[in-house]
Amino acid sequence: MQFKHPEILWALFLLIIPILIHLFQLRRFTKTPFTNVAMLQKVVSESRKSNTLKKWLLLMTRTLLLAAIIIAFAQPFTSSSTALQQKETVVYLDDSFSMQAKTNGISLLEKAIQDVVKNMDEEGTFSLFTNERTFANVKLSDVQNTLLSLPCSYKQLNLDEIGLKANSLFSSNDGTVKNLIIISDFQERISEGNIELDTTIRSHFVPMEPKEITNVSIDSVFVDEGLNDQNALSVFLTGGNTDDPLPISLFNGNELIAKTAAKFNPDGMARVEFTIPSNQALNGRLSIMDNALGYDNRFYFNINDTKKVKVLAISESDSDYLDRLFRDDEFEFQKYRLAQLDYSVLDDQNVVVLDNLPSIPNSLQNILRTFKNEGGSLIVVPAINTDLVSYNTFLSAWSAVRFTEKVTTETRLTQITFDHPLYRDVFEQRVTNFQYPFIKEYFNAQTSLPIALSMDGGNPFLIGDNGLYVFTVPLELENSNFINSPLIVPTFFNMAQSSLQQSKPYQTIGEPTVVDVPAELGNDEILKVFKEEYEFIPLQQTYPNRVRLTFDQNPTENGIYEIVQNQKTVLNISFNYPRTESRLKYLDLGTLENVNTMDSIPGLFEYLKAENDIAAYWKWFVILALLLALVEVLIQKFVS
Repeated sequence: MQFKHPEILWALFLLIIPILIHLFQLRRFTKTPFTNVAMLQKVVSESRKSNTLKKWLLLMTRTLLLAAIIIAFAQPFTSSSTALQQKETVVYLDDSFSMQAKTNGISLLEKAIQDVVKNMDEEGTFSLFTNERTFANVKLSDVQNTLLSLPCSYKQLNLDEIGLKANSLFSSNDGTVKNLIIISDFQERISEGNIELDTTIRSHFVPMEPKEITNVSIDSVFVDEGLNDQNALSVFLTGGNTDDPLPISLFNGNELIAKTAAKFNPDGMARVEFTIPSNQALNGRLSIMDNALGYDNRFYFNINDTKKVKVLAISESDSDYLDRLFRDDEFEFQKYRLAQLDYSVLDDQNVVVLDNLPSIPNSLQNILRTFKNEGGSLIVVPAINTDLVSYNTFLSAWSAVRFTEKVTTETRLTQITFDHPLYRDVFEQRVTNFQYPFIKEYFNAQTSLPIALSMDGGNPFLIGDNGLYVFTVPLELENSNFINSPLIVPTFFNMAQSSLQQSKPYQTIGEPTVVDVPAELGNDEILKVFKEEYEFIPLQQTYPNRVRLTFDQNPTENGIYEIVQNQKTVLNISFNYPRTESRLKYLDLGTLENVNTMDSIPGLFEYLKAENDIAAYWKWFVILALLLALVEVLIQKFVS
């Protein structure tokens, strides 16, 4: 038992005073002569015993009465060990797209918000954060309207990030009780990373469970160029039922141009193909009807006129492998001998290939440095009789590569760096039984650039990224059969394509995206991106014949956007939300430690309220004092 005013209990020591008075009280009896007192002795003895009992009862009753009054003024109570400590509450409300799943006709997010609004203390102060927004030290009235209109987000924090964010919202006071409330549907990906929560924080998990856990999603699209001016549009869907074909519609803008049904295999996957014209732009939108999550029922894509990549080869090789690689359908290819080169044609190129040059003249070096610094791409293939001094002088401009010596030892290309940007999307799986090319002579190289291809022993075969690619091996047939290997096609194709970042059919929101727009800007001109009333200015870098746009934080809404220069549309670009929330797989909360899992939000707040309850007993002691006063009256009246 605890006391609100424990200092009053010192008054209990005063109870010793009436006890001492009673114990040491001496009565003086007066002797009265009487002729015969023998008959009264028995009556006097019994009267003294009765008076003594009455006095002891009165002493005990009055002592207890005074003690009850003193204890009542001290206000006794009982409570939990934390009931009197100051409380801090931080709420994480998961507003990711998976919270669109429904239960009893409303989404999990709507139900969670309604329960928080109904059960949160209106006068208390708390902090609340979602995957994108933060409300620090607010009252319910400050954020109620904002919460009731809160939209879903494509972002999802994991438990480690939730813990770090919560720590920043709690105070540094070690004497407070810190309650972290996590309200989520707890998909498996929330457990990515470190899931050891801070043990100084009391974590309460409230899982929101949907009525159904099936969801059909438009996952991705792929455009396959065909013949006769027709392309095939492949659409991939996930999460369907084999017994339930799903209608899917294709729109060009707002015009319905095709409709079919997706049939799912036992794995819940489906592939649908549409035929679209290859000679015209298309602002595509795919649509399905699904009662689960709504965000992934639409998919946006667009097909723009493809700008050909301009490639210039300065070559002293008699081989025609570059002519065969850079064909007219995707590239504008030119090839010159060094002696025949007109330097002025370099200004309009996207890629320059230095192929089998014994040396690089100083005049050409200066022009190529300017070309590279203005956003052009360089591919360097040395000759067998390369002048290392000339090459090293040229490459030293970027402090990336230095040839040290020629090695005349036959070896093989044995390793592909599958994570390198050149090969990241080339192979469906890592190849182990590839017929690797041979090499007779190569150059040792010191480099800080990433290695794309390596020879036996780890020596680099191809190094570079970000517009500079350098081979350490001459590619003449008498030295290597690399130009006859299937690997040469994706290697040179991706090196050339990386110089001009073409707009893909669609981009994913939240992933860094780089797009080159064919536009020439004046000194004060910029490109803007807009969709209806949503407009923003992306990060942009101007080059002589194009503008490079970088998308990172924007946009935040899916759809087809227009890239505009002086109120004229230059290019269309499509963005879709990531599909990471579409597969509804939930975390087993029983695997987590140091957490309190509650079945519902109202149940959690009742639990927290019960922890703060204080049981006061002062009224009972007042009642006891009144009863003791009544007992004293009865003793005075009936005990003689």
